[in-house]
Amino acid sequence: MPSTERTPLTQQISNALPSHRGGSGHDAQPSFVGSLWWLLTSSWLNLLLVFVPLGFAAEHLHWGTAAIFGINFLAIVPLAKLLGDATEQVSLKLGQTLGGLLNATFGNAVELIVGIVALTQGQLRIVQMSLIGSILSNILLVLGMSFVAGGIYKDENTFQATAAQASGSIMTLGCITVVLPAAYQGSLSLSALLHGGMDALKEHNGGDVGQSGVLFISRGTSIILLLIYALYLVFQLKTHAFLFETPENEDEEEEKPNMTPSAAVLGLLIVTVVTSFSADYLVGAIDEVANDYSIPKAFIGTILLPIVGNAAEHVTSVWMAAKDRLDLSLAVALGSSIQIAIGVIPALCLTGWAIGQPLTLSFGAFETVVLVAAVILVNTLIQDGRSNYIEGALLFALYCVAALSFWVEPEH
Repeated sequence: MPSTERTPLTQQISNALPSHRGGSGHDAQPSFVGSLWWLLTSSWLNLLLVFVPLGFAAEHLHWGTAAIFGINFLAIVPLAKLLGDATEQVSLKLGQTLGGLLNATFGNAVELIVGIVALTQGQLRIVQMSLIGSILSNILLVLGMSFVAGGIYKDENTFQATAAQASGSIMTLGCITVVLPAAYQGSLSLSALLHGGMDALKEHNGGDVGQSGVLFISRGTSIILLLIYALYLVFQLKTHAFLFETPENEDEEEEKPNMTPSAAVLGLLIVTVVTSFSADYLVGAIDEVANDYSIPKAFIGTILLPIVGNAAEHVTSVWMAAKDRLDLSLAVALGSSIQIAIGVIPALCLTGWAIGQPLTLSFGAFETVVLVAAVILVNTLIQDGRSNYIEGALLFALYCVAALSFWVEPEH
């Protein structure tokens, strides 16, 4: 009698991720040393690990900010891939619920690490830009390229509209919570301008009149969003996992673990620590690189850093779309954006509160408008549960327009 047990979407993603399998196909457990060796040799991207020690050397031997930024920029790409591989292996052993929670926790580990490092350095704008940029990268670049890849092989691809609409609704909530603090701050500025003229507006912008209100809204909203995120995990992993089911492929073999649980956890911890150092060196060099080479900080934060942090997700999502598994591509792109919008952003806001850094959910008028436009376009395209290459081109086009706009965005 066939099993009726339903598999949560996050676990399906883990089981479907591309990987390089070795061995003879038997059920023999890999050794601890063999597990670590597999982690280091599982992808050609790991060749870029040579930039990790070079990044450390560049920082401590003072090779210059350009070298520090460029080398550590490249070093984070394979580190992001290793985080994904180690998370996948741990998920195979922990089971559905804990495996899904681990994917949710480490899926955006690079963005979280970069955000925490920038937060401790007082780089609040870099934190905000990288978070907004990561959402835009996932829902426009990653999803757009997935639609294009799927459309190359089929005239039209289908996915589960109900699950996509649920994800789109969560993204809309995250978008609204960014709009409200910006609207509040904007209304105070407009009121100051109308009642006191330009002098009152300058005094308002340079003072703390509205800052306390924005902080109050942001911190309260962050607590609410984290509660919604926890509820969303229960919804997706437990109570309504059937909404996120994808058709089972009978020809697909069950995936066997390539790492022991202890080796996977150790690899996860080591890679996380190394990534934190590389991110620290990278963020510390942003200011000087931006000034020396006339690269806008907005462009670095919203375009360059997210592309590097999401490199592994880009490859995974496009690869699955090309295999006509668009449900999983949507889960990677939209799921990652949801984690950032209602998980990482409020977590960093509360972390800033704890360490005395006034990070708010007021991301600036321009970034807010771009985010709203992106979410509206994505929700419009996923409503019918179908996609083609022209829809992917539309998403990619909006991402390119956003990149051009961030290149010339004035500093705040």
